[in-house]
Amino acid sequence: MWNEWKRLRDLPRARKALLAEALAALALARLAMACLPFRRIAAWLGTPGAESPAEASPSETRMGEEIGWAVGVLGRRVPWDGRCLAQALAATAMLRRRGLEGTVSFGARPGLGTGQESAFDAHAWLRVGSSVVTGGAGHQTFQVFTTFARRRT
Repeated sequence: MWNEWKRLRDLPRARKALLAEALAALALARLAMACLPFRRIAAWLGTPGAESPAEASPSETRMGEEIGWAVGVLGRRVPWDGRCLAQALAATAMLRRRGLEGTVSFGARPGLGTGQESAFDAHAWLRVGSSVVTGGAGHQTFQVFTTFARRRT
């Protein structure tokens, strides 16, 4: 615990600010997941089946990766469920605050459970350009069943 506080203290101010924003975004994402029907969350995410461009500028990719870092670091440490969907929602909100867009993908794969346990596993991840910024670990093992992105006008 002490080492984490020391690491936090030694971070540059910009990264500390990003972590504070990520904490608020994760809390709001989890609140939305608890209080809103998924159709409302889906409408906020964008058009089903739509995808953001596969190419992004280096600065957009870098910002997406920084946001993914902050959301990922805190998603593992918050006292509520901060896993894949909460991270994807939080990072999407943070990107949009900066005028950037990404694609949230939802996937599934057969579960490892037996009997009453899960018949499948589900996962959500966020892509900016060609870079997966949240939920990237093992996302290739999931079959994508839908994506959400805002259509550019």
